[in-house]
Amino acid sequence: MKHFLFILILSLLTLHGSSQIKVIEVTHYLFPEFSKGIVLMKDGIKNETTLNYNSLTEEMLFENNGVKLALGQLDQIDTVFVNGRKFIPIDGKFLELIYHSKYSLIVEHRCSIKDPGKPAGYGGTSQTSATTSYSSYLSGGQAYDLKLPEGIETKPYVFYWLEKDGKLTKFLNVRQLVRLFGEKESVSKEYVKKNDVNYDDQNSILKLIKYMEIH
Repeated sequence: MKHFLFILILSLLTLHGSSQIKVIEVTHYLFPEFSKGIVLMKDGIKNETTLNYNSLTEEMLFENNGVKLALGQLDQIDTVFVNGRKFIPIDGKFLELIYHSKYSLIVEHRCSIKDPGKPAGYGGTSQTSATTSYSSYLSGGQAYDLKLPEGIETKPYVFYWLEKDGKLTKFLNVRQLVRLFGEKESVSKEYVKKNDVNYDDQNSILKLIKYMEIH
């Protein structure tokens, strides 16, 4: 009898746990987990900690006793190294330095979030605004977790920046990038036509930039 009661209680606990709000892995973090990295300060001091980049809040986070916190005092940070990649603070955000030479290619990692919507008539859903949903997750602190409630849709995307002659300029498509080469625009146009450069293909963007450095 005692054995039966134990099984019954265990079953009830399992049922209760499964009825809670489920969570799933989402992609608002650049890396699947926090990893050991280095925060290099402008005065040369190196701080070792576990890091990850939150593309939703556009912050570099570190863990301190299990609590996730955003790096502050960005004006004093030179570079963040994590998972073999480099991030530099620009205008209050951390952007990834992909390539640095005569030209520099820099990536801004971002993420959009979409609420699953509320049930509506005829089996449809009523979509809430992304801004409202985004704000609610920030106020609840959930944006700092590796997981969000089930049904939330996230979509990572990037913006590219080109540093040329000390000037940093964002480009949203290949056509805009071609224009940034100024007097070499005709050369870059010809390369793009022959090599099918795609904005969504980072490697092809990088190859174009390296080509333009020697032509």
